[in-house]
Amino acid sequence: MKTQEIREKSPAELNQMLKELQKELFHLRFQLAINQLENPTRINAVKKDIARVKTIICENEISNGANS
Repeated sequence: MKTQEIREKSPAELNQMLKELQKELFHLRFQLAINQLENPTRINAVKKDIARVKTIICENEISNGANS
């Protein structure tokens, strides 16, 4: 997912996206453990998406704190 797309989302949408990505990562790791994972590179992509979302959430919190 592109960073610009993530920045356009509201804080509630970002939190929901983060939960979904973490759930997807859990399922991917489970599939890896039982050797049913078709695309192992998907794990790295999901981890990077989680990091992007967390970074943007943190940026939003900092900018909101500085404006207050």
